[in-house]
This record gives sequence, C-alpha cells and structure tokens, in this order.
Amino acid sequence: MEGKVLARIAAIAFVAIAITATVIEMTREEAPVPASTAPALQPSTDPLRATLRRCQQLGEASSSNADCLAAWAESRDRFLGRTPAHEAPQRPGDQ
Repeated sequence: MEGKVLARIAAIAFVAIAITATVIEMTREEAPVPASTAPALQPSTDPLRATLRRCQQLGEASSSNADCLAAWAESRDRFLGRTPAHEAPQRPGDQ
C-alpha cells in the first residue's frame, strides 16, 4: 500500500512541476529582436554572370556565339579552379 501512495505522490509532484513550467513559459514575454544596424552589402556585379544570362536567353543560337563560348569556358575554369587559357603560364619550350 505504501508503494502506491508514493507513486501517486510522485505523479502529483511531476504534474505540478509540469504545470508550473508551462505557466512560466506561457507568461514569459519574448524580447524583441534588435534591428540590424549594419548596412546590407550589395554583391558586386559580375560581368560573366550577365553574359551567361544573355547566352541563356539566346537559346540554341548561343552554341555558335563566340562570346557565349568564351563565357562558358571562363565559367567552367572558375568552377574547376583552373587558370584560364589566356593567362596560363607557358612552359619552357612552348611557343
């Protein structure tokens, strides 16, 4: 019999603590989020991005456009981390 009484007391204490925690959480006022004082940085305009957008709008005709082919080559080189061909250092013996 004593075990049942202890179990009931523990259950009542648990429920009381849960209710108290819930009431405290519900009555707490949320602090307003402070406004950001730093100005937002504007991304620099990338001429390659503009060229790639134009080539995208050209559609199939861009596959024969020299500017688009050069832009795709530069984009590929940037992605792969390679030095573009026109800036690649020449090896001795290459002429």
